[in-house]
Amino acid sequence: MTNTYCLFVADKPLDEVNRYYHDNDYGFPIESDDELFGRLILEINQAGLSWNTILNKQDNFRKAYSNFSIRAIAAYTEADRARLLSDAGIIRNKLKVNAAIHNANVIVGLQEEFGSFKNWLDQHHPKTKEEWVKLFKKTFKFTGGEITGEFLMSTGYLKGAHDENCPVHKRILSKSPKWME
Repeated sequence: MTNTYCLFVADKPLDEVNRYYHDNDYGFPIESDDELFGRLILEINQAGLSWNTILNKQDNFRKAYSNFSIRAIAAYTEADRARLLSDAGIIRNKLKVNAAIHNANVIVGLQEEFGSFKNWLDQHHPKTKEEWVKLFKKTFKFTGGEITGEFLMSTGYLKGAHDENCPVHKRILSKSPKWME
């Protein structure tokens, strides 16, 4: 019998966090700037860790980072930075915390110039992964090739989130004309 799910979740139980993420979030377009930024925060924090660890802490990240409000995070003070670095519910890495705050400020500037973070992404689409990585490294902190690639795949800007025979792939195609390009 042919597997109809992507290989990385085919053997996972239906209630596992990875299966839920695969079926409902991974590769789906995100309209909200705050949610796009939240995904970037999660991808940055995954560096060096398992994605399962991040998924299990995603609610903690949302709470710690002001529901992923770009404007709130851009206004974080040293007290907020210290709070994040002492929060056992998230990844307490100074470089990652600093990157989130810095990147929020960058995105505020992009919103002012382009109307939204999503508009900025849309105006650069389509690009190859290599072109995106170069742009992200120039624009943001802590966004190397893997982080940038996963962020863009997970939000529908790069192909490859799902195997073509996966039923979720077909659902995404119906919602995201970007995948058609």
